[in-house]
Amino acid sequence: MSAQARVALVTGASTGIGEATAIRLSREPGTELVLVARREQLLRELADSLPCRATYLPLDLTGDGAPQRVRAHLEAEHGGRLDLLVNNAGGAWRGSFAATGHAHVKRHMELNFDAVVRLTEELLPLLRASAPSAIVNVASTAGRVSRAGSGAYSASKFALIGWTDSLYAEELSHGVHVGMVMPGFIETPGFPAAELREKALTRWIVSKPAKVADAIYEVGPGGKAERYVPRPYALAAIARILAPRLVRRVLSGGAAATLTTSTAADADTAL
Repeated sequence: MSAQARVALVTGASTGIGEATAIRLSREPGTELVLVARREQLLRELADSLPCRATYLPLDLTGDGAPQRVRAHLEAEHGGRLDLLVNNAGGAWRGSFAATGHAHVKRHMELNFDAVVRLTEELLPLLRASAPSAIVNVASTAGRVSRAGSGAYSASKFALIGWTDSLYAEELSHGVHVGMVMPGFIETPGFPAAELREKALTRWIVSKPAKVADAIYEVGPGGKAERYVPRPYALAAIARILAPRLVRRVLSGGAAATLTTSTAADADTAL
């Protein structure tokens, strides 16, 4: 590792937003990347294609000892330095609470919240030692507004958003900026969004992974507090506060109730 290198770690890096984020960060001079996901071949291919030094670690972040393995990799390959942590890995599975119960909620919480908290806890000393540094948690607009069939997913993202706000306040004095990005419907390999893109009424709500990657850069190295992607999704969050009854009515029927859940990544590509 060169003396001036800035090390960024991206989880869920094999495809979708994680891949786009790695590509975006690799364009910054003096950057070294650590790519974490389950699928080794995709990680290897991505690492080999990037214009900067990139190491990778195939790993299921929900597994026992996963955070410790990530830290050991950083210490062995990058001198224990960490300037940016992008917590992007996540998944979504639809189902009503009556049909899926607590097990469905637990599945989402283990991946979308617990795994993020465990990894951040393990790497926080490295981020503090490398300060000024940053953490970007990729949440979701579903962490502000919830729809039928995605309550478990929304619960995990609501938790992530609340924890992110608290962590920001706690780590500010230590030189670690903590921000979040809240994607809406993002076109990924697991969510092609063909039906939404074909209709003029819904085409605008679908964005690209590269747009989210730009937002991650703005929130991380750029120091912004948060970003919605696409930006107009912020209006839904505002409406939820100002007109909760109206928002509930809109999201309880019609086309809104049948939209397929989309997040930073889907269940197959996130880890």
